[in-house]
Amino acid sequence: MPSLKTVKLVVYEVLQFTCLCVPIFVVLERFASLMRFVRSNDTTAYWLVVAVSIAYVTTVTLFVWVPVKFFILKSRGFFTDITNWRPVTLTYVLLSTLPCFAILLTSSKVQVDTRIFYDVFTELPVSLVLFALICVDIVERIRPYHLKGQADGLESDFDLPGPVLTHLEQVSSVSAQLQQANGGENGSVLSPEVRCGSVSGRWRGVDEYSASRSSSTAYLYSRSHFGSRRIFWARDPRHELFLDTFMFWLDTVEMVRVGGIREVFYSGWIFPVYILAFISTLRVVVTPNSPLLASLGVLSQDLPFLVVRICLIGVFGFVTPLLYVMKNLLICLTFVYFLLMTKLKVFSRESMF
Repeated sequence: MPSLKTVKLVVYEVLQFTCLCVPIFVVLERFASLMRFVRSNDTTAYWLVVAVSIAYVTTVTLFVWVPVKFFILKSRGFFTDITNWRPVTLTYVLLSTLPCFAILLTSSKVQVDTRIFYDVFTELPVSLVLFALICVDIVERIRPYHLKGQADGLESDFDLPGPVLTHLEQVSSVSAQLQQANGGENGSVLSPEVRCGSVSGRWRGVDEYSASRSSSTAYLYSRSHFGSRRIFWARDPRHELFLDTFMFWLDTVEMVRVGGIREVFYSGWIFPVYILAFISTLRVVVTPNSPLLASLGVLSQDLPFLVVRICLIGVFGFVTPLLYVMKNLLICLTFVYFLLMTKLKVFSRESMF
């Protein structure tokens, strides 16, 4: 009987392979239907496109996908040390997402040239192509975690049955340390009245306050949440992983959705929309904890999306909500200010803000 680790590995690989094949088959089948309609119900064009899709999937699977997967599984220790990029997601984006976007652009061009407006592929780019990419990203993120029991490294504060007594060591005040230092130099400890003169009362008050506060906080009770309310305070990185992944792709999903609008799809603006959307998908190649992700997100997504969305609103009206425009604008401005301008001498003065 195979182990659970083997079963999990097989499930992950089957899921990723399905996400690789299904979008290509579905998109090319819709394109084949389009070609049949354009050529006056010519079934030869339809089956030719279907045969091309089968041949493409078979070729990339045997010569690219399987060798890459085999090499990664055999060299798992090598790729564990690589913390800034993920070769599986890069391979998937180049083999599946890029061809699907190319077929969608070709479909738009064919319909515009022939003046036969048949299909705008409304739901396929978002509901199928990007969803498959999100699934592959989730699989790569969740691989290090166990699917049963508690996640590795997760704190078990919510499993505590009640209050816990925590010991805190008493720390001497600053004046006491000064007195000890002066006593060590002079051979004897001078009283605060002799050394401080008129301000001796204030120093003594500070010492008494520090001593009383230290003694009163020597032990603290930290009460954990238990009972029926325990679920509302619980956190699990595996659940947050799904949430973070969908939030990571939300801006790209909205940009691709705009490309499905009929006015945009049958215009020249469909090309910058899909090209920039594909460039933004390249962020998946970088690991989620990489320091390159912030700058890469601004350069490959927020700044280009801001320009294109302003142009789309100016040409077609409010085809995209202003929320995403403000999001891209604020991300770009805060990136420039906090990471670039704050390092200048003019903005590094503490007296300014």
